Amino acid sequence: MNKLVYVSAALLLAGACKPAIAQNPKRVVITGIDASKKPGDDFFMYANGIWSDTARIPASQTGVGSYSFMNYPQRLRMQSILDSIAKGKYPAGSLEQKVGDFYASGMDMAAINKRGYEPIKPLLARIDAVTDVPTLLKLVADEEKAGNGSIIGFRVGPDNRRSTQNIAQLRQTGIGLPERAYYVKTDSSTLAIQQAYRQYLTRLFELTGTSAATAQKMAASTYDLEKQLASAHRTNIELRDVQANYNKMAVADLAKKEPAINWPTLLKSLGATVDTVVVGQPGYYDKLNTLLTAVPLADWKTYLKAHALTNYASYLSQPFIDASFAYAKTLTGQAVKKTRAEEMVQAVDGSLGDALAQLYVKKYFPDEAKKRMRVLVDNLKKAFEARINRLDWMSDSTKTKAVEKLYAFTEKIGYPDKWRDYSTVTVKRDAYFENQLSAEKNDYQHNLAKLGQPVDRTEWHTTPPTVTAYNNPPLNEIVFPAGILQPPYFDVNADDALNYGGIGMVIGHEITHSFDDQGAQYDKDGNVKNWWQPADYAKFKARTQQVIDQYNSFVVLDSVHVKGPLTVGENTADIAGVAIAYDAFKLTEQGKSNTKLDGFTPDQRFFISVARIWRVKTRDAFMRMYVNTNPHSPAKWRVNGPLMNFTPFYNAFNVQPGDKMYKPEKERITVW
Repeated sequence: MNKLVYVSAALLLAGACKPAIAQNPKRVVITGIDASKKPGDDFFMYANGIWSDTARIPASQTGVGSYSFMNYPQRLRMQSILDSIAKGKYPAGSLEQKVGDFYASGMDMAAINKRGYEPIKPLLARIDAVTDVPTLLKLVADEEKAGNGSIIGFRVGPDNRRSTQNIAQLRQTGIGLPERAYYVKTDSSTLAIQQAYRQYLTRLFELTGTSAATAQKMAASTYDLEKQLASAHRTNIELRDVQANYNKMAVADLAKKEPAINWPTLLKSLGATVDTVVVGQPGYYDKLNTLLTAVPLADWKTYLKAHALTNYASYLSQPFIDASFAYAKTLTGQAVKKTRAEEMVQAVDGSLGDALAQLYVKKYFPDEAKKRMRVLVDNLKKAFEARINRLDWMSDSTKTKAVEKLYAFTEKIGYPDKWRDYSTVTVKRDAYFENQLSAEKNDYQHNLAKLGQPVDRTEWHTTPPTVTAYNNPPLNEIVFPAGILQPPYFDVNADDALNYGGIGMVIGHEITHSFDDQGAQYDKDGNVKNWWQPADYAKFKARTQQVIDQYNSFVVLDSVHVKGPLTVGENTADIAGVAIAYDAFKLTEQGKSNTKLDGFTPDQRFFISVARIWRVKTRDAFMRMYVNTNPHSPAKWRVNGPLMNFTPFYNAFNVQPGDKMYKPEKERITVW
């Protein structure tokens, strides 16, 4: 996506039609349509209502259906792989040995229970031995390197203003609840979560031999300190401000500004001897600097113990696991614990993800799927270019820059060309806690090794079996792991209507992220740099404000609404994603026809596919947390929101005035 070439609409049509449709499309029958509902009233329930009425959320899950909840059946697939590997004998240090023994060590609850909390006793003793703020910060740095984060949020990543180079970065951290609002809101559901969290901390202290009364006081002390740290946090909406969250600072200046933290020494302890860092949220570290001397050392030591216990609870014996689940139950509504096998699949995926992925893709991801995806991505790019060139609100000079950026994309499909190296991870069949620590240390060193080095544009930031897709603005890349390249999103043999309405919508969504309220601030090389004409950017902002205002009106639960400012990027990508996918579909042979399948026109099959890929049902407690913390709208509004703004949907299902989704044409939002 690099060379600018203006192409007429006729040439786009000609170029896109060659690989238009699978040679032998599989007959995928659409069933389960709820004919009792009008498509124009609630299309999500028209397409998914019968499923929603009968679907049951597994007791161990917070939801069921597609997208992230497809990771549950994915874990069952990977569990079958791990169960098989764990029974075999493999050479020491081999991929199979590490993956199999890691899994087996975590499945051995008898051995884990026998150890109790013995694995973290040395750490608790080290915390007790802290005598002053400098030794406290040395311990914090050492634990950060071991994966036990607390008050310092350190990472290495691309410099937003020089995207070819990696730089040390600091972000706000230090709290246990999902985000700052959970410490100040007083509605009944939030108060219940606050109470459950304090009870969780109390129980963890009790499990290390502390009396109930003392444990309660320690939990209260930890919570109060977290609340003070949270007061300096930026909100999730404020974190969307690309400019405000980029603050390059000299370490020497930071040292003067925040002497209690002693940045030169702390960074050296972290293995990062640098003279410049990017501080995402300076206010957090200003607050931390004050609290390090204002809060008694004993309270800080209690806080560090609490965070060590919460960080490591899932690696310890059953009582710690039970305590963690009791809190999660209140937070998310999950009814019963996941099976140990499912938890261990997640653990292996998180710690040795690329190793497990190699086994997964060999079994479940055919090469022809990657080839078919490249056709879809190419057609979506052509369709988006055509949309850019037709925009009536953007000048030609900005269009030129936008098309240059579009064709500068890096596309990653299925799995990486280069797999992650785990040679420094030591895995023993009888040492689950130590296996986790070895993997955590490897992760830290893997990230630290990037410091001062050119950005590796081949690296992936999710594991291939994960059901997700992402856009990474500093690398100007779009990524589609093997996990999402399966029904209902993608079927290598299915008709184009289903694939373009499914994975096509996702591709369009990810492309648009490079042109949403955040992505639009990055140029084609991934640098935060203005490539817009001022008048064009003002018009763009006005259109994204329309998106914010519209989504603010959508009701999720009783008085809970979608948070328009938090979700504007994802909503913009959803609205454009459907439109781009539809345009690309119309370039195909099926898209140009009116031949019905199962009684549905090609356009109707396309829109039904859009609704099916967001077929999700969740617990109310989970949804409340989701709305507060997640930048995506709930599934229903990922369908109804974009479609009520898209005229071809109205035409396909004869949506008329009086239908609940109907909007006059002049009120339908088009950003791209």
